[in-house]
Amino acid sequence: MRAHQLALLLTGALLLGLLGLGLRLQLGRGGGRARWPHHALFFAVCLGTGLGGLLAQRAGQPGAALLPALALLLTMPATRPGQGNHWRRALACAAAFGLGAALTWA
Repeated sequence: MRAHQLALLLTGALLLGLLGLGLRLQLGRGGGRARWPHHALFFAVCLGTGLGGLLAQRAGQPGAALLPALALLLTMPATRPGQGNHWRRALACAAAFGLGAALTWA
């Protein structure tokens, strides 16, 4: 397994955890206890997406395919938690990451 593939796998796992924790917060479970891990996971996913793209580029793969996911992630703070635009953007981030990861996997 190459470095960018490992970075993408780890980031994908973190992204799943982030989405699950976000859903838990959306449903009103976890309260204040789940908020700081949600933010920590968010920053880890941002870093992992950028790192995965850079490592893919160095490996000769189209690392730029992860730029839409990174752009969506970095604009996430413009949305309000608990609102429809927040979870819609989260799902768009996940879809963009999945597509970008698939394109850079080889």
